[in-house]
Amino acid sequence: MNRLFSLALAALALPLCAADSDGFVSMFNGRDLTGWTNINCAPETWTVKDGMIHCTGRPVGALRTTRQYENFILEVEWRHLQHGGNSGVFIWGTPISAPGVPFLRGIEVQVLDHGYAIDWEKRTGKKPDWFTTHGDVFAVGVKLNPFEPKSPDGSRSFPRLNRSRGHGEWNHYYIRAINGEIRLWVNGEEVSGGNGANPARGFLCLEAEGSPIHFRTLRIRELP
Repeated sequence: MNRLFSLALAALALPLCAADSDGFVSMFNGRDLTGWTNINCAPETWTVKDGMIHCTGRPVGALRTTRQYENFILEVEWRHLQHGGNSGVFIWGTPISAPGVPFLRGIEVQVLDHGYAIDWEKRTGKKPDWFTTHGDVFAVGVKLNPFEPKSPDGSRSFPRLNRSRGHGEWNHYYIRAINGEIRLWVNGEEVSGGNGANPARGFLCLEAEGSPIHFRTLRIRELP
């Protein structure tokens, strides 16, 4: 029995697919959500169609990996389907939700459509100064020292370049997470990040936050 248990654990530790020539392993097989688990969402919130992960955005929650990661490079492609869409990629997430919210604690890499800022300005009469739509990096219920430039309250790393594209277009995120430091590249250019993350090991999550979004090309390369 002990041997069978050990073999079962070893099988769970194997990657979902063979590594590509560059050392990356796909986290999404294009057919179903093997390797992922639904957190606080309805069964229909997350589905697979045409080789993409479809998210309705409702209810708010997450699609979380079934295993934890520490040091890695993650590649994700995403596109919002409507004006003002909101979502995120969570790094080093915990199994427990952040206080008062339905998604997990962790470091959020913002996935936000430009229309969100446009609508904010229309409602308030001024441009938002506490968020951007080009790849903010910030902590949700955990610790992080954001890189400059920062939001006025110091909680977010603002991107130093405006690189993300609008809804209906694909965006590419390259996220490097090593020893508590996170760096984000948006469509080929490094823009934001932070260090001193605690915890610096955990789950990876895709966020449902009120609007439809597609994800594809989920690849990871684990590092020492």
